[in-house]
Amino acid sequence: MLRIGGRKWNPMKLFSLLVPLTLYVVSVGSGRAQQPPADSGQLNAVLAKMDATAASFRTARADFEWDRYEKVIDEVDDVQKGTVYYRRTGKNDIEMKADIKMAGSDSAALKPEPKFVLVSEGKVRMYQPKADEVTVYDMGKKRSEFESFVVLGFGGSGQDLVKQFDVTYLGQEMVDGIAAAKLQLIPKSQSVRNNFTKILLWIDLDRGISVQQQLFDLQGDYRLAKYLSIKLNEKIGNEVFQLKTTGKTRTVMAGG
Repeated sequence: MLRIGGRKWNPMKLFSLLVPLTLYVVSVGSGRAQQPPADSGQLNAVLAKMDATAASFRTARADFEWDRYEKVIDEVDDVQKGTVYYRRTGKNDIEMKADIKMAGSDSAALKPEPKFVLVSEGKVRMYQPKADEVTVYDMGKKRSEFESFVVLGFGGSGQDLVKQFDVTYLGQEMVDGIAAAKLQLIPKSQSVRNNFTKILLWIDLDRGISVQQQLFDLQGDYRLAKYLSIKLNEKIGNEVFQLKTTGKTRTVMAGG
């Protein structure tokens, strides 16, 4: 378990809170849901579009809003807003940087409590300027699982998606004026299913990237992620993928 800010976190759950997939209807604790009949033709077309986008993917930038809903209180208890960046650094490697600029509860005005999350070289680094502290988590043997979430809908191919998930096509929906294919993802990995029952993913039919994601956990809570002003393959400077720490920044290695 990780301990951040005095609270223990399951590493995979922490990652979903910081980097929604969120992301990715089932009953709590039911494991694999019974999936509706798949439209194989439509699904294959969406996966092929994702493959084509992944083949030419270099960078992505998007503004985001991440909303976390807790079933026990039946309301959104946390909203985070900011900008997320991706870039391909090798044949199969993609870095991700999230600049979380605003955070707060849905019932109160968002407060400027910035934090920065960098996923690179097999590590997740979270910098909290207020505490002037960087928490580092080494993905280790779980790297492939973590990174499958990092590229979910941003640089990941359709073929990679079906390797990690049982994918079902749920039809088309409009998301903020964009025609999107709605996909249901059931994790194939038991360790992932121990944390998340399913993921819903909305893929822009024109560009083959994610515009909305929703991830459900075992308690029935979920995080909804919306992506706006998405820019693909524009130049992003190296400085974006660095944490701007101070000479007094403390680094903490989170235990597994």
